[in-house]
Order: sequence, then C-alpha cells, then structure tokens
Amino acid sequence: MTTTMSSPVRSYDRLFIGGEWVVPSSTETYSVSNPATEEVIATIPWSGREDVDRAVAAAKAAQPAWAATSIAERQAILRRAYHLLEDRADEVTALMATEMGSPVSFGRLYQTGLAMITLGTVPDLLEQVEWATRVQNSDVLRVPRGVVGVITPWNYPLHQLVGKVAYAIAVGNTVVAKPSEVAPLNAFVFAEILEQSGLPAGVVNLVTGPGAVVGERIVTHPDVAMISFTGSTAVGRHLAELAAPQVKPLALELGGKSANIWLDDVDVALAAPTTLFEAFVNTGQTCMALTRLLVPRARLDEAEAALATALTHLPVGDPLDPAVFLGPLASAAQRDKTQGYIARGLEQGARIIAGGPGAPVGREVGYFVRPTIFSDVTPDMDIAKEEIFGPVLPIIAYDTEDEAVRIANSVDFGLYGGVYSADPRRAAEVAARLETGGVSINGAAFNPLAPFGGVKQSGHGREYGIWGLEELTAIKTITY
Repeated sequence: MTTTMSSPVRSYDRLFIGGEWVVPSSTETYSVSNPATEEVIATIPWSGREDVDRAVAAAKAAQPAWAATSIAERQAILRRAYHLLEDRADEVTALMATEMGSPVSFGRLYQTGLAMITLGTVPDLLEQVEWATRVQNSDVLRVPRGVVGVITPWNYPLHQLVGKVAYAIAVGNTVVAKPSEVAPLNAFVFAEILEQSGLPAGVVNLVTGPGAVVGERIVTHPDVAMISFTGSTAVGRHLAELAAPQVKPLALELGGKSANIWLDDVDVALAAPTTLFEAFVNTGQTCMALTRLLVPRARLDEAEAALATALTHLPVGDPLDPAVFLGPLASAAQRDKTQGYIARGLEQGARIIAGGPGAPVGREVGYFVRPTIFSDVTPDMDIAKEEIFGPVLPIIAYDTEDEAVRIANSVDFGLYGGVYSADPRRAAEVAARLETGGVSINGAAFNPLAPFGGVKQSGHGREYGIWGLEELTAIKTITY
C-alpha cells in the first residue's frame, strides 16, 4: 500500500522585482487549479505592462555590476541555490503535482531532479567556457548579451525556468522571467530560493500574467536584448514576428512530433515498455516525446500485443500517489484537445488497440484521459502529423528502412527521434538520416549536459551543456 504525499500550497500577491517582493500595478489575480480535482488551490498576481517595465529597468540597472562579478562569485551563488532547492525538493515536487498534475514518481526525478542537475552542474561548466581566444592580431571574446527575457511553459515548469535562468545569469546576463500561468507556483518558490542564495537585487526578476500582455511586452521591450522561449510552434512564430523589428535574437525550443523507429531486428518485448515511457512520459506532455511509432509491417501484430500488455502496467490516478505513472493533463483545454484528437483518429480510420475516448474508470472528475494506442495509422492522419501533447501513440507500419526514414522526416517538426535495433551501429546509421536535433538509441536516457534543441519548425538555438552557455553570450572581436 502506498502513501499519498501532501502538497503545501499557498497563494501569492507580490512580484519579485529588484530584489524585493513588490505590489503589482494591477489588482487583478489569476486562479490556479488542481487538474486532478478541478478545485482552485491558489491565486497569483496578474501583472501589467508597467510591472514588466519595472522588472526590465531593475534588470538593466543590475546587469553591469553582475557582469563584472567573478566567476567564483557566480558559482558560489548557484551552488547555494542548489542546496536550497535540495532542501525543498519534496515540497516543490508535490507542488508541481498539485498545480499541473505531474506524478511525484516522475517529478522527483525529472521535474525537480533535472532542475537540481542544472544548478549542480552549471558552476562547473563555467570553467569550460573559452571567454577569450586569440586569432592572429585579434582577441575574440564571449560577453553577456544583457537583459534576457525568459518565457517558460507549464509542462516542465521548474526545469525550464531553472535551466534558462541559471544558464543566463551564469554568463553575466540578468533576467526578466515569466512562467506559464497554468503552473506558476513553483516559480515563486524558485524566486524565494534565489533571494535566499544571496543573488544581488535585480539580477533575476519574476512577473506573472497572460502571454498577450506580459510575454509580448517582454519580447518587444527595447531594453531586453534576447529572448529564450519554450512553448508551441505557433506562439514561437508569433514572438519571432514581434522581435523582428528590433532584430532581436531568440532561442526557440518549440513543438515536436518525434518518430520512434523499430527496425526489423528489434526485441519487441524489451522495446515495448521503454517505448511507452518515451511516448507517455509526463502524461504525454513532453515536447521531445516519441509520439509516432514506426514498426515493420511484418511485426505489427507482435508490436500491438506487446504494447497493449505494457500499457496495463502504467497506472493512471492521483499524481500525489507514488505508485501512479500517468496523472491528469494540466488543464481542461489540454484534456479537450487530446480527446478531440482521439475522436479524429477514429473518424479518419485508425483502430484503437488500447484506451479510447473518455476518462479512465473512476476518474470522471479531473482532467484525465485514457492513454490510447492507435494502429492502422497512415502518415497523412492528423494524429500522425500534429502535436497532441497527451498520452496518444499512433503506430504506423512500414515496409522498408528507407520508407521508415521518409515517414519520420515527413512532418514539419524536427526536435527529437528514436531508433531501436539489436545492432546499435545499425541504429546509429538510421539516426544519422533523421532530420532532428537529437536521437536516442534503444531508449537511452536523456542527457542534461548534451545540447538540446530542434530543426525545422521545432525551433533554433541550443540549451544545456557548454552549448547552452555559449547560446546566451555574444561574440566581440577586438583587433590590435
């Protein structure tokens, strides 16, 4: 018998600007709901343009002094922040389970855990940066960009926020950050941690509110030098248009529809459980999730049976229960979107081999959906080419390896991919042909120190590792 964790939740009425918790310019608030119960659990302030302007002014004023601090000083602050987050890890894991539904069994390792890896590794990565390189009679320098606007999503709220903020400030930038209004509470905890870590006033500023007001003002503010955004391709495209008049650089980590190719020598029994994990991780709300499974036609029946059996071992339920793998989707809108795709899959001729429309038995309250596997899927179906962001896995049969690669590359996205084979070298040869920013072989674990990002409409720029630090610097050449 497992014990369900409890989540300490509290409302916030202040913004973190200039090192202080300040009263917002607007009296409007936003309600945060628990997606497992549909109950309102907290309120947060609804910032206005004036609050963004105050935050940018604070960041701009703090940036020169922060850029002048030593690497050792920045490392010390980041390491203190790591230990403070470590002390609150269980609290913030349960908080994210409550505000956006990510099960604690997953959240401790991947939600809070990845954020802790970032804070724990960035100080050491700073020592690998080549701040100055001599090229004949020139010095080529890496310098901070200035004020970085950070806009983060709700699916990995703390990991995304910590990753963008820690990398930005590590190289001497200051930050104005806006978390998603769907899952903002963890961002306030992180702001508290930064305040306690001794971070100078104004280096990181937190504003909350709607993207159409707060996010757009961050992007268009003339004193914001760069934008780091993770979210949908549609929103990323819009932000790029807003930034274009100022020729402002953006690092965009956008949508995905990643293919997972099983080659004809795959061990189906071994591949099925990890394939479902890669597709349904975080209840399918993962940009890099492998949400198209390409299977040799001769092995389709075998694959269907193995996957249907494996799905029975992935329990759906209360995200605060450590035994649960699949929680609710983060919002009613996301649930309805996913249900719409399941209905369209059936309308377009796909066959359900597990799951289906509606909520799991006993989960009629909350934003739950039944994890669903489709077969008889063709590449032109909506479920095969559009990002669903829910636990829906279409299986597409193929006849030749070349056909599999062609199908994998046929979508507009290019974020990630997977290949399974008994021969890792053969898998790597196929991986090299995929038009993606990254590929995993035989279910390899995510590497938080390797560069991450996409091609095509999955965005541009790279996060994490030394490449993530370099992305947030500019090149300056001094010639003698």
